[in-house]
Amino acid sequence: MEELDLIVESVQHDMEGAIKHLEHAFQRIRAGRASTNMVQDVMVEYYGALTPINQVANVSVPDAMTISIQPWDSKAINDIEKAIVNSNLGFAPSNNGINIILNVPPLTEERRRDLAKQAKGETEDTKIVVRNARQSGLKELKKLDGVSEDLIKGIEADIQVLTDKYVKACDDHLKVKEAEIMKV
Repeated sequence: MEELDLIVESVQHDMEGAIKHLEHAFQRIRAGRASTNMVQDVMVEYYGALTPINQVANVSVPDAMTISIQPWDSKAINDIEKAIVNSNLGFAPSNNGINIILNVPPLTEERRRDLAKQAKGETEDTKIVVRNARQSGLKELKKLDGVSEDLIKGIEADIQVLTDKYVKACDDHLKVKEAEIMKV
């Protein structure tokens, strides 16, 4: 039945979205090396509008411990610096009038553990979203009339297989990220 296929597709779509969100969240958790992803979510007030930093400046990584931000409009340099400070990323920007330099300090063992804990929290949140997608799909199944119990049991089993697959994907992503964070 088409309705059953749509329910399974909807559940799978929601679970895939949760994994994509987890991957994005993991990009923001630094692992010791400088990356442009560390500042990608910084919003700069530029001529009265909040604008992503990569739309007002060139963001680059000249070496493993430095992020360089060169504004296209030199008048925006102070606004960019202020946005970085207000973003609570833990960087102390230095401004030489032409560009902004962010020095990425090496991670301490304690900070690595904190970042690993943060990654675990993101993973648990994602697992909750995956399980909620399962619950939502099962509720939609219960609303259907005129569908045999055997067919519904089969779809419930399919949804559980999807749930297990995406929960395992969350765990796999976490293992990789933890190894990346703990690597000295």
